[in-house]
Amino acid sequence: MDQLDAMQIFLRVAELASFTQAADSLGLPKASISAAVQRLESQLGARLLHRTTRRVQLTQDGQAYYERSRDLLADMEELQTMFRRDEAQLSGRLRVDMPAGTARHAVMPRLPEFLERHPGLEVEVSSTDRRVDLVREGFDCVLRVGALGDSSLVARPLGQLRQLNLASPAYLERHGTPHYLEDLAAHRLIHYVPILGGKSPGFEYVDGAGELRRIPMAGAVTVNNSDAYTAACLAGLGLIQVPLAGMQALLQAGLLVPVLPGFNAPPMPVHLLYANRRHLPRRVRVFMDWLVEVMADYAGGEAAG
Repeated sequence: MDQLDAMQIFLRVAELASFTQAADSLGLPKASISAAVQRLESQLGARLLHRTTRRVQLTQDGQAYYERSRDLLADMEELQTMFRRDEAQLSGRLRVDMPAGTARHAVMPRLPEFLERHPGLEVEVSSTDRRVDLVREGFDCVLRVGALGDSSLVARPLGQLRQLNLASPAYLERHGTPHYLEDLAAHRLIHYVPILGGKSPGFEYVDGAGELRRIPMAGAVTVNNSDAYTAACLAGLGLIQVPLAGMQALLQAGLLVPVLPGFNAPPMPVHLLYANRRHLPRRVRVFMDWLVEVMADYAGGEAAG
């Protein structure tokens, strides 16, 4: 086993935080995985991983080596494929993260066409509303819906998703339909927060001057997942504020109903994030270009950048 093979094994262990899962994904015995990492540590004269019975975690040296190794392996792949023109020859693994709703409604239904076009690629899709650490957790790119925080990552804007206010017919039958902002005092909001325990922003809307306003609202349910957010609304637990994209089927079936159309929350920006490296692997560039097309179709042109 050469140095590059050992580096690839180390990266896999670091990304999965598990020797067992790395062995399964690479089709190698666990003992071979462990031995490769130990040899690498001996050659470097540094401990790369903290090992316990429950988890595997990068050391400070391991984090630095991980980032440099990932860039080096990406450069090696770029060298090996730089003269290929046939995209069907692309090979390797892609690791991406995106919101659960985006994965279910937009990406997964279209993923077969991408893999048919590029049969040599393998795609790992993480779909969580948690803000993952792209570099530390080994993602090639991340699709984010919503405002971005400060970051050293490259952000590729894809446009915006228009939002609307929704409720279930059962909820409106019990509580009535709000027509004015003053009516919200008698209604309930399903609160969405990225991390449970965080403060809900309340009901958001854009006023006539284009300013964002917030109204605190009562609500018995708080969620941190977009699927649970929609499910709570379908169950009649309150109002929600969501992007129109992905809701069309529920609207057409009459399972959800728009309310307060003149007081919608501001559009949500959509971005692709990736590490600031000299050369992105060609497979990553191709996948991101495909995601741009998918998101444009998903939003009916609203997310086209």
